[in-house]
Amino acid sequence: MENSQEHDSRLPGVLAPIPLELPIPSAPPALPREARRAWWTRLHVGKLVIFGVSLFLFIMAISLMKEGARTLAPLVQSAFKVNNVANSLGFGWFFAYLIMSGSPVAAAALTFFDAGVITQLGAFAMITGSRLGASFIVLFIGFLYVLRGRDRSTSLSMGLLSLTVTATTYVPGLILGAFILKMGWMDSWQLQSGALLSSMVDRIIDPVVLLITSWLPEWTVFFVGLGIILVSFNLFDKCLPQMSIKESQVGWMSRLVYRPWVMFLLGAVVTLVSMSVSLSLSILVPLSTRGFVRRENVIPYIMGANITTFVDTLLAAVLLNNPPAFTVVFVEMFSVMIVSMLILIFFYGRYSRLSLKFVGWVTTNNRNLAIFMAGIFVIPLILLLF
Repeated sequence: MENSQEHDSRLPGVLAPIPLELPIPSAPPALPREARRAWWTRLHVGKLVIFGVSLFLFIMAISLMKEGARTLAPLVQSAFKVNNVANSLGFGWFFAYLIMSGSPVAAAALTFFDAGVITQLGAFAMITGSRLGASFIVLFIGFLYVLRGRDRSTSLSMGLLSLTVTATTYVPGLILGAFILKMGWMDSWQLQSGALLSSMVDRIIDPVVLLITSWLPEWTVFFVGLGIILVSFNLFDKCLPQMSIKESQVGWMSRLVYRPWVMFLLGAVVTLVSMSVSLSLSILVPLSTRGFVRRENVIPYIMGANITTFVDTLLAAVLLNNPPAFTVVFVEMFSVMIVSMLILIFFYGRYSRLSLKFVGWVTTNNRNLAIFMAGIFVIPLILLLF
């Protein structure tokens, strides 16, 4: 026993030098940090390359669509009879259904206007229709979830709200914007393309466009440009960062989502930075499934996103170097913003309740859902007949 105690008393003396000789293990963590830094560098460069390619394709697609729009004038004016505001609205609406995207249709409206195929009011109405058709895409994705056995209300609510908010702000915005365009109040509000952008188009894009148009039949040029612009949007989505929402990251956000103006600005800023409504709305999915965002809180967010979603369309107008085309897009943004702000200031409570009540009615049973789905397809077809 004494030997044991004696051994124990000597043990600290034996082990004492060891901690003094072990300051070395703190050095190795530098290697993982360097590895992480190198990984982020590679990721950053890769996304920059994808962004550059998507921008090049976008500019080239606008140039091709501009060249090919004139050859489609007889088809658009005679076969589809797109010659007034009503059928322009229906044409843009149904066109967005066909290609499952709204931004290319908005760009097509500007190229048709630039070529003299449709009037300024017709282009304005066609862009409005493109946004109505684009809202259906979110609903269609939710409908696929219902077919897979998911809860009807949860799966369709986001798409139904997106379509409801878009329709109830864009249709009044169409009336207000048409009046502003007719009065010419914003004709002088322009953004010039700039020497750098014009030089890039002249030296890099135009030779490529000339080569493509020389090899293709005239009637296919517009559709080739439409296909390229779809590819450019897909590439742009790939260069955006993937966002993962964690509980610790949304704790502070959950206290802000109950304020309509905060959600309105958040939707506008996120869509402005990402230039992608699909990304800005997808952020709401993990928040809603975890209970941080309720459906009524999503309404002002969609309003904000619907305003700044026109950033890419503004760029298309600048590339066309057509001041009235820029005015069309700018008035679209302005009129939708005015309508949205009036709702938020004076009618938000009632507007929110009515919107949610309508969504609830649609998802109550199969009959109501069938009536709604038939309506959003029949209405643009009826407008095309005017």
